[in-house]
Amino acid sequence: MKKITNIQYLVLAIATVILGLLSRKIVAIPPICGDVLYAVMVYWLSRFIFIKKSVLFSSIITVLFCFTIEFLQLIQSPFFLWIRTNVLLRLVFGQGFVWSDLVAYCLGAIAATSLDCVKHLMLKSVLTVREK
Repeated sequence: MKKITNIQYLVLAIATVILGLLSRKIVAIPPICGDVLYAVMVYWLSRFIFIKKSVLFSSIITVLFCFTIEFLQLIQSPFFLWIRTNVLLRLVFGQGFVWSDLVAYCLGAIAATSLDCVKHLMLKSVLTVREK
């Protein structure tokens, strides 16, 4: 039975990064979409790293990671202020705490988990049909 490989999750993460960067350039896309995509990217990366773990594990890791990054934005130490001056690090660590980001991260984790489950179910059904 063919399984989803961790390379496929890496490709999904890269594609999500590209979509996230594009969402920052298109004015018509609400900023919350970028936060949702950030959580989706974190989910794909957690699946890439923890391929043997469950989908639920990756969902929990995603929410914990995103919430941690968001709450770190409340810290105003020189190190974190320096991070926010670097363009690439600012994309990862953000600029300021916003409560709505926590909702966006939950939505992104739910969306990615749902897509992953649907993908697994579709792959399973295709393989079951082929075996008959």
